[in-house]
Amino acid sequence: MLAVALLLAGCASLVDRASNRLGTQLSAGILDHDDPATVAAGLPAYLLLLDGLNQDPKASPARLCLAGRLYGAYAGSFVAEPERARRLSARALDYAARGACAYGARWCGLPDGSYEAVDAAVATASRKDLEALACLGTAWAGYIQNHADDWDAIADIPKARRVIERVVELEPTHAGGEPQLYLGVMNSLLPPAYGGKPDVAQGHFERAIELSAGRNQMARVLYARHYARMVFDQELHDRLLDEALAADPEAPGLTLTNTLAREQARQLKDSSKDYFE
Repeated sequence: MLAVALLLAGCASLVDRASNRLGTQLSAGILDHDDPATVAAGLPAYLLLLDGLNQDPKASPARLCLAGRLYGAYAGSFVAEPERARRLSARALDYAARGACAYGARWCGLPDGSYEAVDAAVATASRKDLEALACLGTAWAGYIQNHADDWDAIADIPKARRVIERVVELEPTHAGGEPQLYLGVMNSLLPPAYGGKPDVAQGHFERAIELSAGRNQMARVLYARHYARMVFDQELHDRLLDEALAADPEAPGLTLTNTLAREQARQLKDSSKDYFE
C-alpha cells in the first residue's frame, strides 16, 4: 500500500510539473500571437482545462496564478459584455487569492483585510514574495477596473495599489515595467477630487514605456486613455496614439498586446476630436 501511495504521489507530481510547463509554453504562444480573434476563440478551452486541474485543493501556486492571469486577460481584452467581464475578473481574483495563499499563509485572505493589515503584511515582504504579490496585485487591479461602478471595489484601490507598489519597491523593473503600468492606471481611475493622482500616474506611465524600451504599445494607449483624457491634453493624447500606431507590433512576449493596442489606438484616435471639443 505504501508503494502504491508513493507511486501515485509521484505521478501526481509529474502531472503537476507537466501542466505547469504546458501553461508556461501556452502563455508564451498566446503572447506572441498576432491574431486576437484566434486567441479569443481558443483561450476559453484552456481556461476550462485550468478550472478542472485547479479543483485539486493542493493545486500549485504557479498554476493558480496562471489561471488568474489568463482569466484576467480574457476578461479585460476579449469580453465586451460588462456583466460577463465582471464575473470573469472576479474568478481571476479568486484564483490569484488562492495562488498567493498557496505561496504562503501570510497572504491568505489579504483582499478581505483592512488597508492597515495589507500594508503591514507587504511591508515585510522580500524578493522571494514577488510572485505572490504580483499574482494578487495584478488580478486585483483588473477586478477593480471591471467593477468601476462598484464603490466597494473602488474602496479597495489603496489596498491593491499598495500590493503592486511593494512589487515595484522590491524590483522596480519587474516584468518589463508591467507593475508600473498597473500603477499608472490605478492612480488615474478617479479624478483628483475623488483621490486620483494624475501626476503620480504620469510618472508610472512614462516609466512603463521606458522599462519596455518603448516596445509595449499598450502602455502608450493606456497613458492616452487614462491620463491624457483625464487632464484634457489632446496633443499628448494624439502623439501617444500615433506612436503606438506607427510602431511594429511584433516583439517577443508583446505581439498580442501590441496588436490589441493598435486596435484600441485607432478607436481612441477616431474619437479624439469629438472628445476634446
